[in-house]
Amino acid sequence: MTKKNGLLILVVLVMAGVYVVYFTDWFKPKVIHIVSTNQRATRTAAARATSNPGFIQRLATLASAGANAESATVPVIFKMSKPYKLTDLKVVDLEQWQTNKSCLPLWHLVAGTNSVPIDRQFTYGGNVPGMKPQVPGARPQPLNAGVKYRLFVTDGSAEGAHDFTPIAKPTEASP
Repeated sequence: MTKKNGLLILVVLVMAGVYVVYFTDWFKPKVIHIVSTNQRATRTAAARATSNPGFIQRLATLASAGANAESATVPVIFKMSKPYKLTDLKVVDLEQWQTNKSCLPLWHLVAGTNSVPIDRQFTYGGNVPGMKPQVPGARPQPLNAGVKYRLFVTDGSAEGAHDFTPIAKPTEASP
């Protein structure tokens, strides 16, 4: 092999390496994107409920899900950008977590033996398919309105975090 061929092969290898590093996801950390919403039942929702009986059942399920039935906040619903087979899910008080990374989580789930991809939204404190409480029998703690929390999720090498602030349940106005 001549010097010219060796140099040409070296340039091609360097160019391929530059391409792989800058234009592929091979060396970038995998991030799980999460969004949250506060489910608030309004008069419009009540009007929709009269025309859709399944809607009433869904609202009742969301309202009674986990710790939200005991808390003074409306249910918080999470949705991930695509289906993930979660291995760990936990919610912590953000202020406590910033001062102590090993603070106790308010809600902590781990994958069961039959973990399944989660392709739909889930509610704080509710049932997440394929996951179980880390401590058997543990119940999620109620959320407080106006307090900032952080949700952590893990799927093997992919991780995600999402900050959210629950809002207070609306007070019923007397007619």
